Amino acid sequence: MKLFKAIFSPSRLKVYAWASLVSQILIVVTGGLVRLTGSGLGCPTWPRCTEDSFVTVPEMGWHGVIEFGNRLLTFVLIIIALLTFIVVRRTAQKLRYGLTWPALLLGLGIIAQALLGGLTVLTGLNSWVVGAHFLVSGVLISVAAVLVWRVYSPEHVPLSYTAVRLAWPIFVVGWITVIVGVVVTGAGPHAGDAFTPRNGFDLEIWQHYHSYPAYLMTFLIAWAFPVTWLSLRGKASSNPAVKALGILFLVSVSQALLGVIQSNLGVPALMAGAHVAGAAVIISLLSFQLLALRSKFTRFGRG
Repeated sequence: MKLFKAIFSPSRLKVYAWASLVSQILIVVTGGLVRLTGSGLGCPTWPRCTEDSFVTVPEMGWHGVIEFGNRLLTFVLIIIALLTFIVVRRTAQKLRYGLTWPALLLGLGIIAQALLGGLTVLTGLNSWVVGAHFLVSGVLISVAAVLVWRVYSPEHVPLSYTAVRLAWPIFVVGWITVIVGVVVTGAGPHAGDAFTPRNGFDLEIWQHYHSYPAYLMTFLIAWAFPVTWLSLRGKASSNPAVKALGILFLVSVSQALLGVIQSNLGVPALMAGAHVAGAAVIISLLSFQLLALRSKFTRFGRG
């Protein structure tokens, strides 16, 4: 009984919310590992790993281990989503306002993502299906960010109107950068399997197309951050908008530098993996800055 209370206690809600966000980012990273190691067809069919086994077999080698390990992580996400939803529903009604739908969407989204993952295998790692797989993960990362934000439900503080108006452009341009990056990935050398065709686009040209919205996003963040800081008059360091914009700026600059370096080095797998991880983190931060600058949401009963 004590174990039940410990696991399903409403006091664990913050832990589960963060676990939801971190696990959604982590599965993007492990999915990138599958692709970058050429293990996308390590389990050549779905839902089985082979025609005769649901799990990887020695004949599939380490590619099978990597691909099957990524499939197993889906069950971890489902468990986290289920625990999160149960704890949300066990939380007092006035304190769970605004939490039920993101918790529910995470669970449903993980199931949809698993089915889409199966489709990527059944289509032989079609680059457009793989790209859609990543974008769905991006949406789930955004939903998890909403859940984290609403669990904490920070007090809304008046901010610079300029920064507030920049929040949506930063979010939209950031997502355009991500979407174009998916097209670039489909044109790049890391298909997930040596025999998987690419999307046929010119990689060098699309790398430039990817960089333009990325630079614009970074410029908008660099504009929003100081005006937000100055509008808070000495209370900026603890403000969530300042934190989100500051971290987003640092990650965006690092991501831009990494993109330029990997492009000049022929897109080495390790750098490409770091770039994928950075994209997942940026998606979460795009959501946090939007919520911090635009949202006046406060749960009933907060405090």
